[in-house]
Amino acid sequence: MSHKALLMDGVDPVCADIFTQRGFEVLQPGKLTEEELNTVIANVDVIVVRSATKVTEGLLGRAKKLRVVGRAGVGVDNIDLDAATRMGILVMNTPDGNTISTAEHTCGLILALSRNIPEAVRSLKEGRWDRKKYLGTELHGKTLGIIGLGKIGATVAARMRAFDMNLIGYDPYTTHEKAAEMGVTMMELDEILARADYLTVHTPITEQTRGLISLKKASIIKKGMRLINAARGGIYAEEDLIPLIEQGIISGVALDVYSQEPPTDSVKEMLRHPAIIGTPHLGASTQEAQGKVAEQIATQIADAIEQKSYKGSINGKSIALSTNKEVQPFLELAERFGRFLSQIAPSHIEEIPVVYSGTCARHSQVLTDALLSGYLSDSVDEVVNLINARYHAEVRGLKISETSREAQIYSDLISVDLGPRAGYRRLAATLFGTGDYRVVSIDGYSIEISLDGFIILYRNIDKPGMLAATSNVLARRNINIASLSLGRDRQQAEAITAFTVDSRPDPQDLDELEKMDGVHMVRNVTI
Repeated sequence: MSHKALLMDGVDPVCADIFTQRGFEVLQPGKLTEEELNTVIANVDVIVVRSATKVTEGLLGRAKKLRVVGRAGVGVDNIDLDAATRMGILVMNTPDGNTISTAEHTCGLILALSRNIPEAVRSLKEGRWDRKKYLGTELHGKTLGIIGLGKIGATVAARMRAFDMNLIGYDPYTTHEKAAEMGVTMMELDEILARADYLTVHTPITEQTRGLISLKKASIIKKGMRLINAARGGIYAEEDLIPLIEQGIISGVALDVYSQEPPTDSVKEMLRHPAIIGTPHLGASTQEAQGKVAEQIATQIADAIEQKSYKGSINGKSIALSTNKEVQPFLELAERFGRFLSQIAPSHIEEIPVVYSGTCARHSQVLTDALLSGYLSDSVDEVVNLINARYHAEVRGLKISETSREAQIYSDLISVDLGPRAGYRRLAATLFGTGDYRVVSIDGYSIEISLDGFIILYRNIDKPGMLAATSNVLARRNINIASLSLGRDRQQAEAITAFTVDSRPDPQDLDELEKMDGVHMVRNVTI
């Protein structure tokens, strides 16, 4: 009996061709109502979607035969990944299919913005001849800042290098050596904002990247900068763009993505400004890209069904390990530990050596995958998981080593060394009990930090009154302390202190702590 594949959202016809060649029965019903989809899904083995169809837990619950959900593209925000994993349904995507199209669209926006192409075209079509009005600027010799040096950012760099632009970049997870191979000089974020003539972003939307350009940053942005965003809406504060232009800080903006799509009325009004150009999320909208992802997803799914290959699987290892009661707690520990490390590590570290002791050492390879997925989760513009974490680490030049040793104080321990530039270098984490994940050592200090919630971490002089003083600062800032952990070195009169608090601290809260005498290396961690 042949397998049935349901193709939704107008996926390119090559998808059906590949499935048919591989012996699948293909259903292409066009647009379905929710009720119709609930009925059809019950009898198919595979569903392929783009971004329109929402693959919810409820829909998956009706899919009694479903084995694979395929996303013809990168993002899987419209698929309930946790529900699919619990139900043993494989989810696949095509992370490489849109790279060239999105990078080329970014380059097109840079050129359009430099030479006023959209406004000039509109003017000419309306019968005017405004040569002087649309005086442009050359890219040659200008500085392009690239935030995010993954696949798309690196591809943009390669193309804009041909225009003799000076390339500077920021990506805390990419090594200086790897950036140099791309022709990019690595800098800190504020330095890029102060030096770039053009700024393009290729990162996910996170607490760190949301509102990257806003009125709050006006004092450090190079006057006359031009902005491009074909990554995620909200990285530039949309409500601040016109004020930044009117104040002469920003010369122009080119957007392909918006915080809400289709855009709200206020954003539509913003797009009417002559210094702002916009396209309706066309980054991946080329014949080649749509054909490529359709072909890739059909081939990947057919290979998975035939148990030949699981390339492009997002939750494959998660499904395999979901019933392994020995491994699951350590996977969660490693992922949380990785997220903790990413928020305290220095930028551009080149190597993460991981040491395992105890029973968890038997699963070191997959636990390192989990640690890397947590470490890279806020830096990669797609899902990072057990399947692809090492790949994304390699793309950024990050070297990984794994060793094991005999258990000592703790029966199971995961230890890392972040290198000599780290304010917190040697850290270890373990599992205390069901759902109780803790960092238990930092640079030789015994400490117990629960890997959950909002954490403030700092070093301090170990003397009377320090704890009261820092607590008073948090109280004045209306931050409630939920728990405290303290590691001390009496001989050196030094300590490491960690507060778990009830609400996310803002930069001003941390600045006030950092200004205190005897307090330094303040870090804010959210898990």
